[in-house]
Amino acid sequence: MSHQQQDALTDVVKEVMIKAPIAKVWKAVATAEGIAVWFMPNNFEPILGHEFHLNAGPFGQSLCKVLELDPPNRLVFSWDKDWTVTFQLEEMGEDTRFTLIHGGWNEDTATAFGEKHTVVRERMAGGWVGILQKLVQTVEG
Repeated sequence: MSHQQQDALTDVVKEVMIKAPIAKVWKAVATAEGIAVWFMPNNFEPILGHEFHLNAGPFGQSLCKVLELDPPNRLVFSWDKDWTVTFQLEEMGEDTRFTLIHGGWNEDTATAFGEKHTVVRERMAGGWVGILQKLVQTVEG
């Protein structure tokens, strides 16, 4: 077992049901305009390998890269130096199940801002709840 696996922290996984067709949800989570409304200003493009920035306000610009793209079901991108973020969409009749997975946590690692992953993970785990509520409201509203 490598050192990294030993000290890996579990992924943050959040799931919401959105009362909207999958195409509408995909547009909200896989376009720059859509992501800006519920998450952060960005220059995302749905192109495999595309490098973009999330504007994290006081934390500045975070470099990201599109790692996987499978419209309208899955988008994976790297976020900063350590993380991966996965958006999974699943059609459930007229609704869409949206699952967010935020991985790449390691208790021995600090973020680009020098904060320990253990601390930031807890904050983000809580933060994603509100962010996803905003996504639901944006798409359903």
